[in-house]
Amino acid sequence: GASKRDVREKVWDYLEAHGLADFPRPVHGRIPNFKGSRQACYSVKELDVFNRASEIKVDPDKPLEGVRLAALQARKTLLVPTPRLRSGLFNRIVPPSGATKEILRICATSQGIKEYSVPVGLDGKARVDLVVVGSVAVSEKGWRIGKGEGYADMEYAMMVSMGAVQADTPVITIVHDCQVVDIAEELLDDHDLTVDYILTPTRTIKTNCKRPKPQGIIWHKVSYEMLEKIPILKSLRYKEKQTGKDVTLQDEHSDLANANTPAALNEKAMAENTRPQAAVGSAQIGQHYVESDSLSPRLEGSGMITTVYVGNIPPSVRVSELKCALREFHATPLRLNWQGVQHRAFLDYKDKATAESAVSSLKGLSLGGNTLRVELAKNQRNKGQAWIKNLPLGSCVQPHVGR
Repeated sequence: GASKRDVREKVWDYLEAHGLADFPRPVHGRIPNFKGSRQACYSVKELDVFNRASEIKVDPDKPLEGVRLAALQARKTLLVPTPRLRSGLFNRIVPPSGATKEILRICATSQGIKEYSVPVGLDGKARVDLVVVGSVAVSEKGWRIGKGEGYADMEYAMMVSMGAVQADTPVITIVHDCQVVDIAEELLDDHDLTVDYILTPTRTIKTNCKRPKPQGIIWHKVSYEMLEKIPILKSLRYKEKQTGKDVTLQDEHSDLANANTPAALNEKAMAENTRPQAAVGSAQIGQHYVESDSLSPRLEGSGMITTVYVGNIPPSVRVSELKCALREFHATPLRLNWQGVQHRAFLDYKDKATAESAVSSLKGLSLGGNTLRVELAKNQRNKGQAWIKNLPLGSCVQPHVGR
């Protein structure tokens, strides 16, 4: 019974001990770069699945640099996941007009990805024809072991959720020959990504893998911590929840179990009885739609209220959709100033800490196909001078007005 960790350590040790490792080193803890990686990458041009593909997703790992270059040279659309999925899912590499071979080489590097890329939102327009991932170890059957953080598996599951890949979208991995090893099937889980082709410096292996690939995000294996680390997961979860899917998180299973105990039910009842009841209302001022909760009159004069700017709101999005999202992400403001015609909104929070927490929660939120721009408003003013009428924040099913 070797574990996944045992397999990884054995491969990393072997690469280093036999002089096969290449920059960056040591290869431990990484998708390892190896001598001969460029040769292995260029053999992708001999595959029909590469030549037929028009849109290719390639991981940003160093040993896959040659595949990224091959895709750019073939004038294919190249998508690269954002580092650790902190600011979205994909960046599209856009070489400058008339780019030379040298510029294309730069575009294929990690530095080029930063300089020559634009973000791709969750608008469902991405249609990936080929996926290329790095591996620490892989078997001839197509069973893959990554570096242990699960990003490649999660990226694929997210692509399934947004409709960017289909069940028959081929997956390729690039490794050294010594990384092709026997892997026990019991080490694999249902979220593990399998591969259809393995390219090494000396071989092209078609795995004919029969094991199904992930069918989407397995929410009961996603933790709150992962949701905070990968903001775009919040948007996908919200989107899937709207369609009626069960998006209960790993941590919520225990929370739900504990919530049904007599003590928890009694505590909930007490909270309901003591919670202030806010009336529902709305106001339309020109093209603006303004809402506030019952706390705002007392806080207006304090000068402590902090405003959050929300921009890049698509014309198709209604204020009710934003309100629902704010509640879903536990970022309900004291007041919402909706300026739909200008594709923006302003959210007032009781203090800077609460506003910063809301910005963190809403980071990566996508509505109507656009990833929203969420940040502290540049011009903070004394809210004691506010000219708008204070009104309770209504429910998310309230009819849309003031667009």
